[in-house]
Amino acid sequence: MGFLLLSLFLLFSLRTNAEHYFVNATNSIDAISNGCNIFSGKWVYDSSYPMYDFSICPFIDNEFNCQKYNRPDNLYLKYRWQPFSCNLPRFNGLVFLEKYRGKNIMFVGDSLSLNMWESLGCMINSAVPNAKTAVIRKNGIAEIAFLDYGVRLLMYRTPYLVDMVKENIGTVLKLDSITDGNAWRGMDVLIFNSWHWWTHTGNSQPWDYMQEGGKVFKDMNRMVAFYKGMTTWARWVDKNVDPSKTKVFFQGISPVHYQGKDWNEPSKSCKEETQPFFGTKYPAGTPQEAIMVNKVMSRTKNKVYLLDITTLSQYRKDAHPGFYSDMHGSDCSHWCLPGLPDTWNLLLYSALIG
Repeated sequence: MGFLLLSLFLLFSLRTNAEHYFVNATNSIDAISNGCNIFSGKWVYDSSYPMYDFSICPFIDNEFNCQKYNRPDNLYLKYRWQPFSCNLPRFNGLVFLEKYRGKNIMFVGDSLSLNMWESLGCMINSAVPNAKTAVIRKNGIAEIAFLDYGVRLLMYRTPYLVDMVKENIGTVLKLDSITDGNAWRGMDVLIFNSWHWWTHTGNSQPWDYMQEGGKVFKDMNRMVAFYKGMTTWARWVDKNVDPSKTKVFFQGISPVHYQGKDWNEPSKSCKEETQPFFGTKYPAGTPQEAIMVNKVMSRTKNKVYLLDITTLSQYRKDAHPGFYSDMHGSDCSHWCLPGLPDTWNLLLYSALIG
C-alpha cells in the first residue's frame, strides 16, 4: 500500500508541476548566466558549423560516427542553438584548457554521458590538434587526457548512479546505496546523468531484483524507482561533495524520437528526419522524468546546476544516428557526432567559462 500511495502522489505531483517546470527550475544554469535563460531559444542555420571534423577526431565511437557510416545528408550538422534573449559564447578550446589547467572533469552516467564526453574531447582537440593526448582506461574509468595542460576528461559508466550488485539471488539494483561514488570524489567538475536504463525491461534489463533497505522487490513502478534512486544520489552529493571545490551539474533528460506522434507526424521516426522541429512548443510536452529530476534537485542542500537540455533536444529529431552507425537497427536514442551533444557542451562551457 505504501508504494501505491507514493506512486499516486508522485504522478499527481508531476502533472501538477509540469506547467511550472521552467519557472521553478531554480537550479538551472539561467541562474548563473546573467539573467538569460540559455535553454529558451530556437535552432538557426550556421554555415560555420560543425565545430570539428569527424575524420580528425580520434575519440568518436562507431555508434555515434554518422559521417563515417555514410549518412547521406549533412544539414543536421549546420544548426546552432540561439537563445531568445542573449547570445552564447563561441566555444574556445584553448581558453577552456587554460581555465581548467591541472583540473579533473568527470562525466558520470550512461551512454548519453559517453556521447557528451566524446563530444567535449573532440571540441577541445579541434582547438589544439597537435597537443599531446592520451586515452586511458583503468578500473572501469575512461579518460581523455590533454597532457600539455594536465586536463583530464573522465568517464565513469553507471546507468543508474545507484549500485548494481551481483548476489546469490541474482543481480540486485540497490535503490538506497551508492558505494561506487568513491571514484567520483575529488573532481573539480562533475556532470551526472541517468534515466534511459530505468525504462528497460525484459532481456534488456540488467538486474533481477530491486532492493531498498532490507526489502527485496521483483519490480516496482519505474518512476517511483527512479525517484528513489535520484533521491539517494542527491543525498550522496550533499554528503560527499565540497561545493567550494567541486561544481556539480546534472546533464538533464535526453529525449528519444522513436514515435512521430511526439512531433505530430505519427507515421515517422527519427530515421526519416533531416531537419529540426521548428514549432514554438513541442507537442509531446515536458516528459515526467525531467520534472522528476527538477523536483529532486530542488531539495539538494548543495548547489547542483541543471543542464536543461530536454526541450532544445526534443526539437532535434534529425540529429540521431538512425541506421548510420555500427548499431543494429535504427538508433533514435543517441546522437551523431559532430552534432547535438556539441551544443550541450557549449551550454556547459557557458556556465564554466562565462
